[in-house]
Amino acid sequence: MSFPNLLRRTTFAALAFAIAGVGVAQALTIELKDVAADRVERQRAAAAGALPLPGTPNVAFLQARLRDKGVTLADPILIRIFKAESELEIWKQKGGGYILFATYPICHWSGTLGPKLRDGDRQAPEGYYTLSRSQTRHVGRWPRSLDLGFPNILDQSQARTGSSILVHGGCSSIGCFAMTNPVSDEIHQMTLAAMDGGEQIVPVHVFPFRMTDKNLAAQDASPWKAFWTNLKEGYDLFEQTRRPPIIGVCSGRYIFRETQARESAGPLEACGPTLTAIREQDQWLRDVPYPTPFTPRLASQSTETARPIPQVQSSLDSEAPAVPMFSWPLIR
Repeated sequence: MSFPNLLRRTTFAALAFAIAGVGVAQALTIELKDVAADRVERQRAAAAGALPLPGTPNVAFLQARLRDKGVTLADPILIRIFKAESELEIWKQKGGGYILFATYPICHWSGTLGPKLRDGDRQAPEGYYTLSRSQTRHVGRWPRSLDLGFPNILDQSQARTGSSILVHGGCSSIGCFAMTNPVSDEIHQMTLAAMDGGEQIVPVHVFPFRMTDKNLAAQDASPWKAFWTNLKEGYDLFEQTRRPPIIGVCSGRYIFRETQARESAGPLEACGPTLTAIREQDQWLRDVPYPTPFTPRLASQSTETARPIPQVQSSLDSEAPAVPMFSWPLIR
């Protein structure tokens, strides 16, 4: 190849790379500006060593904070995550219900509002997840982290793909929730202590925003309104009872049942049609049990009429949806 031709090809390649880089940068800028813009400032603060972030509980005094709330490290916990507000909550069981123990700022999460749809879409998930002891260990950069177990039963029934969605340390993330190292260590410690105290399954509820009536009403233009309305059912039940509900999946949506005092919510359950839908997805065949005609604790709701959930691509590299994904401002 002659030198002029080589030079031209090298120039074109460099130009294409530069254009691609601009596209990625613009996508990331849009991602960070459209919701929870404080993610940028928090990343800058972490990079400059300006930690802990404002609003972070004093992790050096965990035992004193537990005593102040009248709970112990071994008491069962519930984790709730709110993407738009960039907050993670830990609730502790006290008596027949749960009390809010701590609210931590999330240093960084990636993507925008809406569920995770496929591996590589840079999206943090939304929905109802559970943690078992095996999900408190991770091989890789974050050995002391919590694997949310994405995709859950509903995600699998919708053919959503991905893995290793973590609550971890640091302040950078692609699809995970980065909490900074000290905060992540405290969350991890509290989760393990609750399991050691007898809580076999820790529920994790991930919401796009605080699911108030006003906040949801502001999202009428979103293609995820039906999905979020379904999430709100579980949110409202917990707000009313202060106990994590028993959660099942049937006909492409979550179904909920109130727990009694000190009753464990347990893992997500699934009705027969949902298990059949999962088995039809080849990638899930190995780990899914054969469908049963009913789900024991949720049998009365297992035949509920399906409510379609919109299949809208939320990946940053996809075409923009015809309507906005959400409306602002959120009303707290």
